[in-house]
Amino acid sequence: MIKVLYAGSPEASRQTLEILFDNQASGGYEISGVLSNPPSAKGRHKELVPTPVAQFAQEKNIPVFTPEHLDSNAREEIFKTQYDILVCFAYGHIFGPKFLSNFKFGGINLHPSLLPKYRGCTPVPAAILNRDSKTAVTIQTLSLKMDEGDILSQQEVTLDGTETAGTLLDDCAKKGAFLILGLLKDIVKNGIMVKGIPQNGDSSYTDIITKDDAKIRWNDDASVIEAFVRAYNPEPGAWTISGGETLKILKAGFMEDKAEYSGEVPGKVLTYDKALGILIKTKNGILRALELQKQGKKAMNYKDFMNGARDFLGTVLGE
Repeated sequence: MIKVLYAGSPEASRQTLEILFDNQASGGYEISGVLSNPPSAKGRHKELVPTPVAQFAQEKNIPVFTPEHLDSNAREEIFKTQYDILVCFAYGHIFGPKFLSNFKFGGINLHPSLLPKYRGCTPVPAAILNRDSKTAVTIQTLSLKMDEGDILSQQEVTLDGTETAGTLLDDCAKKGAFLILGLLKDIVKNGIMVKGIPQNGDSSYTDIITKDDAKIRWNDDASVIEAFVRAYNPEPGAWTISGGETLKILKAGFMEDKAEYSGEVPGKVLTYDKALGILIKTKNGILRALELQKQGKKAMNYKDFMNGARDFLGTVLGE
């Protein structure tokens, strides 16, 4: 039985942890500890809330560590237990050589991209923004440079142009969990780490996404904006300005231009079609807004939104 320290923080990482936890008996390993980000202040009263990974670990009585930094004091506390391997997915920190040296089999990392393409922290939105036909789930060795470790296992994921960042990340979390499970079983069986393959090919890096990154540019084509909406769903949400306030467009489609709207400016709300949605002019084509969210309000489908926004038609968004 090998002892695993699992490192992760967000909901997608929790899904991976849950699958690994549920398969411990058949896998020959034990999730002996969990490393996650510290609790963050949320809600009106700024209550400190543990990460989804930490919450799951607490529910299952797994020891949880949430240090601000992986300094000597944190390492001393964490390694009172001797772990055999580190398994990481979306923890949010780089591991140094002193930390990684504590594991018999080193560390492995789940990365939701077709490495070496889209290294960094936001590979899922990048694949959707670029309207790629495929991405992948990759399990790699943890290295001292971000996402440059050897590839241990990789499974391609076909993209059909309907996925959001949220649904694609959830899919990768589940697929990746079973890849990790297979690797852990091999390690238990053979007593050594699986040999990886060095990354080969052109690499690219993705960065942290800010709210400003998600502002809709109406001078883009409708097909580009539709992918933009999917790439930033659920967070931070593609947005524009309407009547001086933020308006998020959470779900959309697109269609070709109509001759009658050829002279309209990009961003103009053209009309409301009960079957197609709220039609908005772009540089080329028409965006069909299907789910929207006013500032400080709940998300609504386009029909409910229009019930309370009769003056919305004819306005120009982004101004």
